[in-house]
Amino acid sequence: MALYEHVFLARQDISGQQVETLVEQYRGVIEANGGKVGKVENWGLKTLTYRIKKNRKAYYTLMNIDAPSAAVDEMERQMRFNEDILRYMTIRVEEHDEGQSAMMQKRDDRPRRGDRDGGDRPRREDRPRREDDDRPRRPRTEEAA
Repeated sequence: MALYEHVFLARQDISGQQVETLVEQYRGVIEANGGKVGKVENWGLKTLTYRIKKNRKAYYTLMNIDAPSAAVDEMERQMRFNEDILRYMTIRVEEHDEGQSAMMQKRDDRPRRGDRDGGDRPRREDRPRREDDDRPRRPRTEEAA
């Protein structure tokens, strides 16, 4: 049997419980056709880059599948008929990752804005001050004073 990673997007106006019901429904389809579902990750409600069928957000879910291609084809066929599924994508992989997916890992490897060591510009107090004779001064008016 082949290994697959399957991600699907569900509509924003269904509940989290209904998303779990969808996962169980498609798990049953895979198992009925001789496969098995490994890890299931619910990535939650995320904003879409562009609207899909008038939806601005969607529930993302990842499923690791070990099944024959006929089982995956049947699951995808049933997803096409389901109005709650906006998009899906199945990719064949050599092996499944043991840990969390990249979407679930914490993003602490990037420095925060306050943690920078000055960045690419010197700090204000370290910059050289302009001399008074660098540029001509504007004449002061009485209203401005």
